[in-house]
Amino acid sequence: MLVVGKDTRLTPPSPIVPVIVRQHAEQAAFFWAQRDTLMMENPPDVGVIAGIDRRLEANLDGLRIAGAMAWPLIVAIHEDFPEKGELFLFCWMAIEQADKERIAQVVELGKTSTDDARGLVGALAWHSAEMVGPLVRDWIGAPEPFKRYLGVSACFEHGVDPRQLLTRLARDPDARVRTASLRLVGKLKRADLVDELVLALQDKDEKARFWSAWALTELGSGDLATPQLRKVATANGPQSLTALRAAIMAGSDKDVRAWLGGLLKQPETTALAVRGAGMLGDRTVLHWLIHQMRKPSLAAAAGAAFLELFPEAREADLFTTEPSQIGQAFGEYFGDEVAKVPFADKVKEWGRAKLPMEFSQSADIGCYPTDDPRVL
Repeated sequence: MLVVGKDTRLTPPSPIVPVIVRQHAEQAAFFWAQRDTLMMENPPDVGVIAGIDRRLEANLDGLRIAGAMAWPLIVAIHEDFPEKGELFLFCWMAIEQADKERIAQVVELGKTSTDDARGLVGALAWHSAEMVGPLVRDWIGAPEPFKRYLGVSACFEHGVDPRQLLTRLARDPDARVRTASLRLVGKLKRADLVDELVLALQDKDEKARFWSAWALTELGSGDLATPQLRKVATANGPQSLTALRAAIMAGSDKDVRAWLGGLLKQPETTALAVRGAGMLGDRTVLHWLIHQMRKPSLAAAAGAAFLELFPEAREADLFTTEPSQIGQAFGEYFGDEVAKVPFADKVKEWGRAKLPMEFSQSADIGCYPTDDPRVL
């Protein structure tokens, strides 16, 4: 309704300060890339990530205020640094503004990424399911495999079940779509698709075989998947720790400890076995872990296992990212590599002060007797 005597013309948008908006854009890309890297840790430090998320959202708010005027800066940033954080930023803004042209553009950019378009998938995850829903419904049945992959990936991130469509997607001719779909079956615990998972254990694609094995474990049928999971765990690939965790979950306590004991005796898998000790849920291995912390080749694995069993220790000053601070042997072993390793003596003191019950007990993962001098 018009009001007499008032200027009804649209008020022009306030000009932005390019330096400030660019800073928001760069920091948003940086913080998302940082959180994504931290989320790949097994397990991730959710407390640290929550702090990063707050800073990320504050910078995204700045871009919301800038609106469409931020686009020249976002495009320039992506052109200068076409990495996962910048792809996230580009996609997030395109969806935020419901800009169909920019969304189509970022899909094409995602096709050229070498990391399965993590930034693009991350933007789909950051927005609400309601906001990305129309895109997902359009993509999940699209002729282009990459769009189908994005649709399935968005369903995984939001825990959305595509229902009967998932059966067909689990058999998709595109390996990436198939793999993402098998993983989704596990997350949703679709017991009606167990036969599809068993069939996929023979898939020609290695990733599809692995995620079908993982999904079977999620569904309580890990006995069918154990050989595949153990194979991936010991291959020292990018999914090694995920496979190790699933393999431990799939077997009986006695069988898993015997398997880890075997790994511990092989130099190439010793660190993996030490890391696996943290996944057993048995806090009485503290003594044994402290002993492993004193060995440069096992210190990082022992430290990670310790933090998984004792997350309350994250707030204590027990670690360093400069291994040379621990001693000459550590400096020589790690060289210039940045690694998070524990101070064994500090962990020992912390355990005595904070965990008298656990520290008074002595146990190992099942491969050495508790009175073995190699334990402590």
